[in-house]
Amino acid sequence: MHELLNQVLEMVHGSWRFRRFALVGAWVFALAGWAVVFSLPDMFQASSRMFVDTRTAVKSVTQGLTLDQDVNAQLNSVRQSLLSHPKLEPVAVQVGLIDKRTMNPQQALAALGALRDSIELGVSPAGESNDRDAGSIYSIRYHDTSRDRALKVVEILQTNLIENTLGGKREGSEGAQKFLETQIHELEVRLRTAEDKLAEFKKSNVGLMPTESGGYFQRLQLEIDAVTRTQTSLAVAMSRREELQRQLRGDMPLAAATGLPSGQGSGSAGSGGDTLARIKETQARLDELLLRFTDKHPDVVAARENLEQLKARRTAEMEALKRGDPGAIAASGVGANPVYQSIQLALNQVDVDIATLRREQAGHQAKVADLRANLDTMPQVEAEYARLNRDYDVTKANYTALVERLEKSRLGEEASTSGSVRFDVVEPPNADFNPISPKRSLLVLAVLFGSIGAGAGIAFLLHTLRPVYTSVKDLAESTGLVVLGSVSMAWLEHHKHTLRSSYIRYSVAIGGLLVIGVLALQLNRMGFRLPMKGM
Repeated sequence: MHELLNQVLEMVHGSWRFRRFALVGAWVFALAGWAVVFSLPDMFQASSRMFVDTRTAVKSVTQGLTLDQDVNAQLNSVRQSLLSHPKLEPVAVQVGLIDKRTMNPQQALAALGALRDSIELGVSPAGESNDRDAGSIYSIRYHDTSRDRALKVVEILQTNLIENTLGGKREGSEGAQKFLETQIHELEVRLRTAEDKLAEFKKSNVGLMPTESGGYFQRLQLEIDAVTRTQTSLAVAMSRREELQRQLRGDMPLAAATGLPSGQGSGSAGSGGDTLARIKETQARLDELLLRFTDKHPDVVAARENLEQLKARRTAEMEALKRGDPGAIAASGVGANPVYQSIQLALNQVDVDIATLRREQAGHQAKVADLRANLDTMPQVEAEYARLNRDYDVTKANYTALVERLEKSRLGEEASTSGSVRFDVVEPPNADFNPISPKRSLLVLAVLFGSIGAGAGIAFLLHTLRPVYTSVKDLAESTGLVVLGSVSMAWLEHHKHTLRSSYIRYSVAIGGLLVIGVLALQLNRMGFRLPMKGM
């Protein structure tokens, strides 16, 4: 630390030799710097703020009924377009920054670039919310050497932002509506053509097109399945009829109908009958005769022969009943028996069911044959019908969607005119009467301290270029030789007087520099300015 301090003191002592140059440099730098500071033009800033509300009452009631337009995107587009040359040129001409009569294209382009660089357009969410749909604050700032011109530029930009946004929405809606109307007209022509083709195709292919039950192969499969079902039902009905016939012609129902035991061979369906009664009478008479006569008695022999004839007749009648002979049934009276009647009714119903199933089966088989005969025709007809229907459905869907969008666009334009977007000027264009730049007080002090530093730097630079040894130690370290001794300066009285006078002059010069710095601050408060060429 001591070594560093010694080095600093040696540099200060060596630089002190060039204090006159340092003082002159400080004065030159200070005067030039203050002249530049007071010649800088004043810059005034004008600003305005607007609140853009995109969720008005009109928009809330038309939600879902109109085409949604991204107002924030529209505003951002307009905000960017405001800084383009085509938009800025009329503004520059109106405020007098460009005079086409006296300025060439290069100068006009430079003026437009300077105007664009001086404009600040910002946007921020309203309040503390980040929901852009809740509204946004748009700000416009512009700084210029003329306060009136800055105000005028901000007013024009604010008006352009509002008008271009609303005008852009109207132009966008009109352009969209024209496009939709053109597309709707084209789709309407295509829709009519598709309808005509579909109607003509239906006329030409009646009976070959698919029905509600499906297409060709679905219909064929349904008919084949129906044939299979009727065949199964018919087989069940045939089995049932055979069983009923077996029951009707068997021994059990006949025996039950005639009242005879089944072991005797058969019975009739009636409550008796002449043959059966005569057999019973003959058998009783035979039994009575056997009680009085022997087997050889003529009456007994005659009774037995009569009984055998009656039994043979009864057997023939039973065989006729089993065969279903109507005459035998009527003669025997079996048809009046309830058991026989119930079986006969069931058999008749089965015969009706069988006839119905056979007709149904024949109908399904005929349809299957008819469908198989159109195997090469109907699938092609169905494919062509499906293609025509597909084209028609797509065209109709597009037509309906475009018509709906056109109506929404028209309603949205009317809602926009009624105030779906609201601009509220939060802060009208204004500008402070005090310039925002330059900060001359700070610049004056910066020039003052900078000039002092510049003078010290000049002295140090000269010391570096023309160094001297200020101590025996430095001389010994630099030369590597042993210094035998040193001779001190012997100041005469007039040298001391001259040195004191120089100190006083330097102090006065430095004090004068400080006084001029204070005067510069006072002049700045008083509004003193140096005129610049071209201003």
